[in-house]
Amino acid sequence: MIVHLVDGTYELFRHFYGLRRFTKGKDRPYGAVVGVLQTVLQMIENENSDTYLGVAADHVIESFRNRLWPDYKTGAGIERELLVQFHPLEEALAAMGVVVWPMIELEADDALASAARIASEDEQVQKVAIWTPDKDLAQCVRDTLVVQIDGRRKTIRDAAGIREKFGVDPPLIPDLLALVGDAADGYPGIPGIGARTAVQLLNRYGQIENFPSNVLGERSDLARLFKNLATLRTDAPLFDDPETLRWRGATPGFAAWAKQMEAPYLLERCEKAAR
Repeated sequence: MIVHLVDGTYELFRHFYGLRRFTKGKDRPYGAVVGVLQTVLQMIENENSDTYLGVAADHVIESFRNRLWPDYKTGAGIERELLVQFHPLEEALAAMGVVVWPMIELEADDALASAARIASEDEQVQKVAIWTPDKDLAQCVRDTLVVQIDGRRKTIRDAAGIREKFGVDPPLIPDLLALVGDAADGYPGIPGIGARTAVQLLNRYGQIENFPSNVLGERSDLARLFKNLATLRTDAPLFDDPETLRWRGATPGFAAWAKQMEAPYLLERCEKAAR
C-alpha cells in the first residue's frame, strides 16, 4: 500500500497563478479548483492498483500559531478571486470521492504531518508520499518510508535527499527554520545566524535546546518560540486505518459539480478510472 498525501492549499495557489499566464487576468470562477481536481485525478489514473489518497486544506488561513506570534501569516494578502475557491475545493474533492481534511485550528501542513505519522506506523503501508515542495514538511521524511515529492520539479526526496538539500537530517528541520526564519510563514529567525552557520551549529550540537548557553544567549527564548512555530503537529486524529483512504470512485453528487464547474470531462475521467 502506497499512501499519497496532497497539500491542497499549495495546489490551489499553484493552479490559480498558473492559469493567469493563459487567461490574461480573467480568472475563471472554478479555474484553480478544476486544476487541483485534474492533478488528483492524474495521480489516481497513474496508479496500477487501488489508490490511497488524502488531501489537506486550510479551511481558514489563521491557526493557533497566530496567537503565538502576531506576525504569523494570515489571509490578509490573498486575492479574493483565489480565496473564494478554498471551500469549493474541499466540497468538490469530497464529491469526487477523495478524503479531505479541512483544517481550522491546525494548518494543512499539520494534517499532512499527522497523516504521514499515522500511515507510516501501519504495517500495511510500504511508502508514504507527501506531495508538496514546502520545506516545513521535510521534517516528516523518514528514511525511505516517508518521502517528499515536488510534482512540479519532478523531485523525490528521502531522508538522504533532505540532508543533501538542507544540510541537516529531517528531525532538525524545525530547528533550522527557527534559526534562519521562514518568510512565507512570517517569522524572521535569529539575527546574525545565516543558513551556513545554522547548519554548522545544528550538526555540532543537535537541537537548539542542546546549544551552549553562550551561543544564543538572550535569544534562546525567541529561538524556541520560532521552533514551536516550525514544528508540525502530528497528533490530529484524522483516521485510524489507511484503508479508509482508498479511492472508490466519485459520489453521485459529483455530476452536479462537474456541470457547475463546466468540466464534464472530469466526470468521464472519474468513471473510467473507477472501472
